[in-house]
Amino acid sequence: MTKIYKLKEIEEILSEINLFREIEKGFIEYSSGNTVVPPVGELLFERPPGDVHIKYGYIKNDEYYVVKIASGFYENPKVNLPSNNGLMLLFNQKTGEPLAVMLDQGLLTDVRTAVAGAIAAKYLAPTNITKIGIVGTGVQARLQLLYLKDITPSKEVIVWGRDYNHVSIYITEMRAKGYHVEAAMDIEELCEQCNLIITTTPVLSPLIRADNILPGTHITAVGSDTEDKQEIQVESFAKADLIVADSISQCNVRGEIHHALKKKVISLKQVKELGDVIQDRKLQRSSDDQTSIADLTGVAVQDIQITKAVYQYFNQ
Repeated sequence: MTKIYKLKEIEEILSEINLFREIEKGFIEYSSGNTVVPPVGELLFERPPGDVHIKYGYIKNDEYYVVKIASGFYENPKVNLPSNNGLMLLFNQKTGEPLAVMLDQGLLTDVRTAVAGAIAAKYLAPTNITKIGIVGTGVQARLQLLYLKDITPSKEVIVWGRDYNHVSIYITEMRAKGYHVEAAMDIEELCEQCNLIITTTPVLSPLIRADNILPGTHITAVGSDTEDKQEIQVESFAKADLIVADSISQCNVRGEIHHALKKKVISLKQVKELGDVIQDRKLQRSSDDQTSIADLTGVAVQDIQITKAVYQYFNQ
């Protein structure tokens, strides 16, 4: 019988699972060629603006395969609804039997994205983090910071957002979590003070310019997951010593790296994949003077791993 798990019960057990371990394993399997992950299915909407991503796949010789549907409708807060939603479907890889429906309302997508951001920082961020810069004030702006707690002891944070009220709410909430958070008047001010920056917005034109980025900075970009979205000026990649994609094949057609490749600012041979970086110390940051950019477009293997982990927790 197919089991149905709802948001509240999923929320209650997530902290019991070692998500870092599971998602790192997934990236390694992906970069080692041990997965089947087809291109992302995508629906784009204009009125109101939104996008729906269908991500699916499996790890070879595993027990399961997963289909994930996730949406982002960015005007939803105007009608008191969250921007993100979605669900996960888990199947038996040997028989096709549907084992579980996870009505997580986008939570598992949000969490696996935040964990991936923290994993990127683990291997690419400078050892001595002066301040953490957060670009945006939404769900990822919160989760990315909270999941960094296992990676860095730094609590000094600068946040920038377009809406002052949203910035104010963010500051209040994150201060309550123990962070020392201040607002930046503009992106330039944020970049001047921070050597670990996470961008979390769905904008279509760059916010961070190449001239803003100081040597030794690491940027994790998570907002740009379509062909059109872009948070970072392409010339920024010319300044980077390390360029990392969660999926080279995906970042060739979507996300920040795709724009830099299209403008021929970089070549594909300069791009390393996160699963390889995790496994190979030579591909990781070796100096606080290096500048690095990680482009996280979201890979189905993350959905596979977090969905499996939740299901196995409930059925251990």
